[in-house]
Amino acid sequence: MGFVKPVVRLPLRDQIRQTVLDGLISGRWGPGDRVVERRMAAELGVSQAPVREALRELEALRLVESSPHKGARIRRLTAADLREIYEVRAGLEETAVRLRHPPVEALRVHLAGLRQAAATASVADQVRHGVAFHREIVEASGNDVLLAVWESLGIEVWTHLSIRLFRMRPCENAADHEPLVAAFERGDPDVGVLLRDHILGYAPLD
Repeated sequence: MGFVKPVVRLPLRDQIRQTVLDGLISGRWGPGDRVVERRMAAELGVSQAPVREALRELEALRLVESSPHKGARIRRLTAADLREIYEVRAGLEETAVRLRHPPVEALRVHLAGLRQAAATASVADQVRHGVAFHREIVEASGNDVLLAVWESLGIEVWTHLSIRLFRMRPCENAADHEPLVAAFERGDPDVGVLLRDHILGYAPLD
């Protein structure tokens, strides 16, 4: 008799945060829009406390800003905001590669996902597989602190926003990742530099 895998429920705060992130990605909320705690709490059937906690976490991600007596609003994101995220991310992933290289076969699985997503023109799947590809690189470093910092950047939502607000070429993602896989496969000593340049190539120009 097999064991039933337990259902893992995210904390309420995390569920609310994801609801806001999904709204940002889908365009439900745009730059400057107010996110009213009371209204969101009523809509989700929860108290205002977890909504407030979720908004604070999003403020730390620089996606939301709040001010006294005005509440929370979606930040007006600039190309410079996004470029700073990509610069930090590039440094983290270059460091990860210097610590340890990822398994090439795992990268190939994500590359195949990118190709399939490109063939079906699914932006959501392209972002999902692209983020998974890069998470594989960071996780392979074996450095939990580095991974935690990388995760804290909110890579997936920033990737969606960079595509929606500043650049529209997600169909090139698979081709962009192929040279990286080839470099890891041949043990290229400059793969860290190649990876850094690859990431910065997605950053919008100021």
